Amino acid sequence: MLPAVQTSLQAPFRRLRPLSLHALALGIATLCAPHAAFAQDVARPVDTGPIAGAPAAPPVSTGETEPVAFEADDVQYEQNSEVVTATGNVVLRRRDDKGQVQSVRADKVTWNRQSGKILADGNVRMVDQDGNQLYTEQVELTDELKTGMMENLLLVMREGGRLAALKGERIANGDVILNKAAYTGCDVTDDDGCPKKPSWRIVAKQVIYSDTQKRVRFKDARIELFGVVQLPLLGLTISTDGHAVSGFLMPDLKSSPSNGIEIAQSYYWKLAENRDLTGTVSAFTQAAPMASLQYRALTDKGAYQITGLATASSRIPIYSGTGEEITSGERSFRGYIFANGKFQLDDNWSVTASIRRATDRTFLRRYDNNRDDRLRSMVEVERIDQDSYFTIAGYATQTMVANRTQGLIPVALPMIDYRRRIDDPLLGGKFELQANSLAISRTDGQDTQRAFASAQWSLRQLTNMGQEITFTGLVRGDVYHSSDNALTTEDLYRGLSGWQQRGIATAAVDVKWPLVGQAFGGTQVLTPRVQLVASPHVKNLAIPNEDSRAVDLDTGNLFALNRFPGYDRVEDGVRFTYGFDWQFERPRWKIKTTVGQSVRLSNQNTVLPDGTGLSNKTSDIVGRTEIRYRDFLNFIHRFRVDKDTMAVRRNEFDAVIGNTQSYLELGYTRLNRNIVNDIEDLQDREELRAAGRIAFARYWSMFGSAVVNMTSRKDNPEYGSNGFQPLRTRFGAAYEDDCVQISLTWRRDYVALGDVKRGDSFQLGFALKNIGGGG
Repeated sequence: MLPAVQTSLQAPFRRLRPLSLHALALGIATLCAPHAAFAQDVARPVDTGPIAGAPAAPPVSTGETEPVAFEADDVQYEQNSEVVTATGNVVLRRRDDKGQVQSVRADKVTWNRQSGKILADGNVRMVDQDGNQLYTEQVELTDELKTGMMENLLLVMREGGRLAALKGERIANGDVILNKAAYTGCDVTDDDGCPKKPSWRIVAKQVIYSDTQKRVRFKDARIELFGVVQLPLLGLTISTDGHAVSGFLMPDLKSSPSNGIEIAQSYYWKLAENRDLTGTVSAFTQAAPMASLQYRALTDKGAYQITGLATASSRIPIYSGTGEEITSGERSFRGYIFANGKFQLDDNWSVTASIRRATDRTFLRRYDNNRDDRLRSMVEVERIDQDSYFTIAGYATQTMVANRTQGLIPVALPMIDYRRRIDDPLLGGKFELQANSLAISRTDGQDTQRAFASAQWSLRQLTNMGQEITFTGLVRGDVYHSSDNALTTEDLYRGLSGWQQRGIATAAVDVKWPLVGQAFGGTQVLTPRVQLVASPHVKNLAIPNEDSRAVDLDTGNLFALNRFPGYDRVEDGVRFTYGFDWQFERPRWKIKTTVGQSVRLSNQNTVLPDGTGLSNKTSDIVGRTEIRYRDFLNFIHRFRVDKDTMAVRRNEFDAVIGNTQSYLELGYTRLNRNIVNDIEDLQDREELRAAGRIAFARYWSMFGSAVVNMTSRKDNPEYGSNGFQPLRTRFGAAYEDDCVQISLTWRRDYVALGDVKRGDSFQLGFALKNIGGGG
């Protein structure tokens, strides 16, 4: 018998496969089942610090041997039976062929050298190579520290989840069976380190882990919420390697006035490591069922997804179209397809594409998919390098607006744009060359094609007094062709049919003078700015206007060379623009303000319509102010004031007050520009927006939002409001702690459209956090 000494031994063992506690942990993490009668205590306190007194890890295994280092207060050896018994803080360590270390700590370890069996007894603690820790009273181990029988075990995963079971056993085929098990992903201690009951846990009569398949299957599993509510979980299987696995997802529950009560159940298929498919069936009490499929794939060049929704129901026409809508009440196929993806072919070339199409204009809104007023499909090929940009693209749009005719919606194909930057070797400036081509077609409207080439030179200089002076020169030549011009009702947009040519030349000088100083306990920067821009008369009205319609003066385009948003219209003549930027900063505070105005020095007529702020020789006054206080307050105000009457033509503000837990968002827009009703892109409106959240009682919160149309019939007779018309309101309550989210949301829609009814909708949200990797 060996003497009782503290020693460190190296012993040869046969090579065997190691146990991955991490895989077992993740597998069990995804399952939840509650049967408090026989589930173990997942919240019992344990020591998760490093194992004290561990010997140095042995060398990596070689050949058919597995070195295992161990240390103990007392070691005894019976020579006849070849049994080694170590007692008193016994620690075993083993390094596998990948260099990863596993450790076992126990009060007593008995090793039979003939059979290779190891029995660890008393306060057993195992740490695998991934940092997961297993606690049990007794466990049988192989000579590579692989588990056999276990009793009263607790598995604490590195990610924070815990699994407890009464018994565990490895059967002949290598599977591990855990009986009467419980799992939770919640914290089991509060902020003060005191034990607390988890919000949810999953208990199961039996959990089966397959090491070869990397799967965990649960039998007779239930989820227990707050120790009261119990819900069954049927057919639950999860992955143990952190990857997704096929299975049912959490169902969705909601109600709406158009469809009644909805229950949606999804099933997830993992087709491969880089491909999956999700199928959903939605059942309604007041509508036919709907099915949807989503396919996703990741390739070595990029990723793409395809989503489709389909049902059969009746719909109500919302406009007098050309046979696109069916008779009211007639049942027919309805659906929606959405596919998109992006592929990076090499360092410079990429391809982006998407398609969005619906069978009718109210399908997406009725089934609460989205409220977009248009669905755009596109394809774009891009090449980008340090000094050049090239794209060729195509766009098609399906309108969702009730009174729009689809035949008047343009299709842009192709759209080609090329730009290149070149250094100016003479003066040190920069040249930017551009070539652009666009073809627009309509089935029931005007067709337009254009091409232009331009060259822009710019030079930025700093004077000895600190002024920043920028010189700019631009020349451009355009060629247009259009047909069916009479189908465009607005004269400003139509242009002349046939071939049209246009030449453009622009010169500009821009001067800024930053003045820095101290004020009000902080630093201020006052930057006066002046700009002079000159362009000869341009043949604007002869050119169709496709991309320059929604023009409006603001601080974003005040100092632009061309205040029109696109290429089809050019602001000609000579103009002088002046204004200033003011910025103030002190601890916790930041204020930025921009104010400016423009004066046209020539007497020639302009194509800018009345109400845009630019139609007269002297423009309206525009400004923008932003105020920030730490992360608690952010206020932005934009305005445009009539230069004659000082009437506010544009008044818009957005404010956010609060923190991430409790906050209030307010938004207001008032456009009072007195623009004629024929110009649909520039109509006046007034809108109020509000949203907020109040957190209380640590885990609870209340939230809400509202959008109100305040446009009067005087401002816009066709907008459908008389000064106060709620469009949507939402209100709800939520509970969220470290591992569960529960919410109930009420929403009211005030506007009916076709088969989309006004009324109240409800949605119940439920999500478990920290439930591990798996589907």
